[in-house]
Amino acid sequence: MRAVLTWRDKAEHCINDIAFKPDGTQLILAAGSRLLVYDTSDGTLLQPLKGHKDTVYCVAYAKDGKRFASGSADKSVIIWTSKLEGILKYTHNDAIQCVSYNPITHQLASCSSSDFGLWSPEQKSVSKHKSSSKIICCSWTNDGQYLALGMFNGIISIRNKNGEEKVKIERPGGSLSPIWSICWNPSREERNDILAVADWGQKVSFYQLSGKQIGKDRALNFDPCCISYFTKGEYILLGGSDKQVSLFTKDGVRLGTVGEQNSWVWTCQAKPDSNYVVVGCQDGTISFYQLIFSTVHGLYKDRYAYRDSMTDVIVQHLITEQKVRIKCKELVKKIAIYRNRLAIQLPEKILIYELYSEDLSDMHYRVKEKIIKKFECNLLVVCANHIILCQEKRLQCLSFSGVKEREWQMESLIRYIKVIGGPPGREGLLVGLKNGQILKIFVDNLFAIVLLKQATAVRCLDMSASRKKLAVVDENDTCLVYDIDTKELLFQEPNANSVAWNTQCEDMLCFSGGGYLNIKASTFPVHRQKLQGFVVGYNGSKIFCLHVFSISAVEVPQSAPMYQYLDRKLFKEAYQIACLGVTDTDWRELAMEALEGLDFETAKKERKKRGETNNDLFLADVFSYQGKFHEAAKLYKRSGHENLALEMYTDLCMFEYAKDFLGSGDPKETKMLITKQADWARNIKEPKAAVEMYISAGEHVKAIEICGDHGWVDMLIDIARKLDKAEREPLLLCATYLKKLDSPGYAAETYLKMGDLKSLVQLHVETQRWDEAFALGEKHPEFKDDIYMPYAQWLAENDRFEEAQKAFHKAGRQREAVQVLEQLTNNAVAESRFNDAAYYYWMLSMQCLDIAQDPAQKDTMLGKFYHFQRLAELYHGYHAIHRHTEDPFSVHRPETLFNISRFLLHSLPKDTPSGISKVKILFTLAKQSKALGAYRLARHAYDKLRGLYIPARFQKSIELGTLTIRAKPFHDSEELVPLCYRCSTNNPLLNNLGNVCINCRQPFIFSASSYDVLHLVEFYLEEGITDEEAISLIDLEVLRPKRDDRQLEIANNSSQILRLVETKDSIGDEDPFTAKLSFEQGGSEFVPVVVSRLVLRSMSRRDVLIKRWPPPLRWQYFRSLLPDASITMCPSCFQVGGHPGSSHVLLLATFPLPKCPSGRRGPWEEGHIHGSKLGQRLVCPLPCLHSMCI
Repeated sequence: MRAVLTWRDKAEHCINDIAFKPDGTQLILAAGSRLLVYDTSDGTLLQPLKGHKDTVYCVAYAKDGKRFASGSADKSVIIWTSKLEGILKYTHNDAIQCVSYNPITHQLASCSSSDFGLWSPEQKSVSKHKSSSKIICCSWTNDGQYLALGMFNGIISIRNKNGEEKVKIERPGGSLSPIWSICWNPSREERNDILAVADWGQKVSFYQLSGKQIGKDRALNFDPCCISYFTKGEYILLGGSDKQVSLFTKDGVRLGTVGEQNSWVWTCQAKPDSNYVVVGCQDGTISFYQLIFSTVHGLYKDRYAYRDSMTDVIVQHLITEQKVRIKCKELVKKIAIYRNRLAIQLPEKILIYELYSEDLSDMHYRVKEKIIKKFECNLLVVCANHIILCQEKRLQCLSFSGVKEREWQMESLIRYIKVIGGPPGREGLLVGLKNGQILKIFVDNLFAIVLLKQATAVRCLDMSASRKKLAVVDENDTCLVYDIDTKELLFQEPNANSVAWNTQCEDMLCFSGGGYLNIKASTFPVHRQKLQGFVVGYNGSKIFCLHVFSISAVEVPQSAPMYQYLDRKLFKEAYQIACLGVTDTDWRELAMEALEGLDFETAKKERKKRGETNNDLFLADVFSYQGKFHEAAKLYKRSGHENLALEMYTDLCMFEYAKDFLGSGDPKETKMLITKQADWARNIKEPKAAVEMYISAGEHVKAIEICGDHGWVDMLIDIARKLDKAEREPLLLCATYLKKLDSPGYAAETYLKMGDLKSLVQLHVETQRWDEAFALGEKHPEFKDDIYMPYAQWLAENDRFEEAQKAFHKAGRQREAVQVLEQLTNNAVAESRFNDAAYYYWMLSMQCLDIAQDPAQKDTMLGKFYHFQRLAELYHGYHAIHRHTEDPFSVHRPETLFNISRFLLHSLPKDTPSGISKVKILFTLAKQSKALGAYRLARHAYDKLRGLYIPARFQKSIELGTLTIRAKPFHDSEELVPLCYRCSTNNPLLNNLGNVCINCRQPFIFSASSYDVLHLVEFYLEEGITDEEAISLIDLEVLRPKRDDRQLEIANNSSQILRLVETKDSIGDEDPFTAKLSFEQGGSEFVPVVVSRLVLRSMSRRDVLIKRWPPPLRWQYFRSLLPDASITMCPSCFQVGGHPGSSHVLLLATFPLPKCPSGRRGPWEEGHIHGSKLGQRLVCPLPCLHSMCI
């Protein structure tokens, strides 16, 4: 162990106490009246903390790292946060001597000269307890249950968390031995809580929680001022009047000095979870050290001895994994092991151990000799009767009695020494020097033998088993191998840090370096595999590797070097490698290679290794490899191995001879022979003969493969029909080949025979036989997804997107269905097909409404439904604007274009949808407003256009319009002003509120054809009225006084038409619904019309339109306020059409109207407008009426 100074600083006052932040990043020092906060990484003073008025005696950090506490001579305790902010302060009656945090509950114990207090964040006050003597130190147990107090009168009082005394320990010295420092062992591995006590009787002692002393007092010969444990409890730090910090084991055995100082050491602590130590002195010096613990160990073959806990030696058998511990109770400085000897150097002596017996697995050692003498050496080696001490350039040979027998002086520093064996008392040593010289020394000879000298320093070396080769690792990490006799460099390899020869094979060595293990046999290339650590030994197939402080045996198969020898036909050397450890397969491969190479001796050895002693069998193998097949067959038969003769003739395709060895007609052997013959026929390009043989041998799979590869459909069909339906594998292979050979009908027949409906469905899908697939899907609904999903993809690939969308929907693939619709919509917008875009958005909205039936997706999908419905309306209207601006001839009346442009201008969101041009909308609005007499609105539209980018083709028209509008009046025609049918308020043409009434905030209902405001008012049902009840109430016919009820209702599945044949003579009593239309004038909030059962009962079904939305939407109800005018609603998309003026009605009937977003055709399409007389009412003959029907 050695200590390296990391950083040092000096404060103005004595360092009274030290505390680390639990993560080790900060250090808190009590110096004078301030706290000093240091960065532990480099010793930077981060911040001084001022809060006390007098000397700070103590400081402690809570285990959770959130706060720390300091105690001072000013009788106060301050609680600080980890951000170095003071948050709490409380006082005692005397100066604070020590503080300590409970490691579990974070309760703070603060001790003064006359009492101690317990404080926790949950308590509002500090509970204080009197003390019989001045308290100097305190410490909590690991579990936080007990607090030990060290007192000036030599008494240790152990208290529980409530402050009650449970154990009282009286030191022998009494008041002459004040308890100056105490600390509980923090190790979790200890069975009992152990308290270390340092008193000014110059002793260290250890106690259990019960108060029982452990062992005897240990004398110090100085006054201790501080004692503390490392985080894991393995070491103790102790400092005091001897002006140094000493390292002790947890049992109190002194190990060495951490750092010598110039004044008393008042406090010392180990950094959490590390080997760093901080020391605080009386003169204000702060020193920060790193402790470096070196590895002390020794290895001989499969025995490894190493130091543990600084005072113990563990001997480990690397093969059996047995371990034995030798307790020395003193610092172990050096270890050496050789055969049955073990040498351990302690500070004042060397112990020599020997095994109890000569048994190779014996692990019991006993002391043979003790050399009571202090030695200083760099390396220690033990032999049978001697120990060798290495002291820089000098080697000393001592007998076990401590008598120096010989000494060798070297030219340079000794870097490596190893015992290489020999007779007892005459062992040889291999020594490597810094100057590159390598020597061999015999312990009974004064003269060293120079083996060779190289230019670079020696780091590691080893000698081969025959003592003919030497491997050296130099300071450049190069492994060099020399021939000892000729001094020739045989080869060298880079990236090496250690090397070892195989003790059982002359030509094999291994070396480690760069995270890899390298194995080299003879002059072959290196075989590498990953390995961390240093190679320290190589015995047979085991490599011993040292990693950090532990050594392990790695089992390395010798297959790679064995095959390297086999490749060069070096069978004897390959056999030697195989003996070290290879697999059974490798052994068989060696025997076969030896036979093929006619090295019968090696082949015979391999057979004996496996326990085969039949000479006839071995001779038969030899004859077979020599080409004497008939002689070999006779020997096989004589030795009882006819099967080997059969196998030999079969391999040689000599089937006629093979039949002689079939024995008693064994069907398995017969099948094997026919199969082999078929294989041979297949190889000589006779496939049809091979098929017949395979079928007769029952090898249907191979027969099918040949037929399939040659495209023989007829043979495949014949095989499939002859096979039993239980033989699924060959049937499945037949079907696969038939499908590849474009015979789907026969493949389907095969699948039906197997009962494999899933494969049959896949066949129909892959061959696009959709009718058969649908028919199968009707019978077996479980295959619905397997059919409709690929069908939809096929439709999409063939540009039949609408059908694909429906197929996806039918397959339950909503995501794909929506994706197709979205792509269709984007394409329609990009290609300016806005009517199609409206249709696709309507389909998207209905798709979302269908998905919204799932409660988990209801809110999201309903939001998308309303969004897509709005877009469908916008694109539906914009289609007319786009046609008007792009086509040379307009198909819409000026009033319609005027209404559509106003509708769009009021409906457009802040972010204009893709493809919609504000310029075209405003241009149309300006143009039609001017033509219809809405001059004020036209001026506004032209003004708005000035702030937009105008395409070149519109610029002249807009500039001319802007000039000519100035000559027009500054007002709008009153005929164009829209009327609110709820409150009878005339609304401005330009409405800042949008498409709602400026007075009652009632949303306008627009005609889907003319975009006029319809005479409809939406009403809502009172709570508790269901849709079914509302329908039944409306359907009740209630006679009204003075009313000639001659209304005619035309209703079918596709439309609802209200037609007034004759008008009422008199209104009579007030309509209850009309009374509901009242509202607070000028209110800013929309007040919906809510009707009761009484009002519903008063309504006529001829006056009510209902939008019957599917769930989860509620139905919408509308009341017509002008029964004279007819209104039509499409039952698919719920668009409504109509016009309050009959002259407009007749005019509209002569023009094509916009397409319904639901995609259904209107009555104006495909010649469905009937009638030759002007004013004749048209009725749509199609199932759906989706715009104005007249």
